[in-house]
Amino acid sequence: MVILSVDYGDSRTGLAVCDKTEFLASPVGVIFEKYEPKVISAVCDKIKEYKAEMVVVGLPRNMDGSYGERAQKCSDFAKELEKASLVRTVMWDERLTTVSAHRVLNDVNVRGKKRKNIIDAVSAVMILEDFLASRK
Repeated sequence: MVILSVDYGDSRTGLAVCDKTEFLASPVGVIFEKYEPKVISAVCDKIKEYKAEMVVVGLPRNMDGSYGERAQKCSDFAKELEKASLVRTVMWDERLTTVSAHRVLNDVNVRGKKRKNIIDAVSAVMILEDFLASRK
């Protein structure tokens, strides 16, 4: 099943997709937009482009497992995305994905503005990889 993952942010939203075999997760870009309806529209375009059958939206929980304001924003975003796309949308715990993404980018020596422009897509890959691992 083709699954699209979303790392929703206030000004940048990272996207990743897996192949039909759910083996390989790849980054597919970052949406540079703050206005939620435009972000939803852009994500819907990617859902159509990749023929995604499910969407996974990162859920930023606190380290103690509790939910904060950001988690509520992401949940609300996921609900609106599911309404707009008509594709099943699930939430997935994204704790430490950004930290892991920074480590990966350190390992390949990506720095500066280039790093800022791709960190969210790398985080979306990590969310998707974790979700796929849970399905096996």
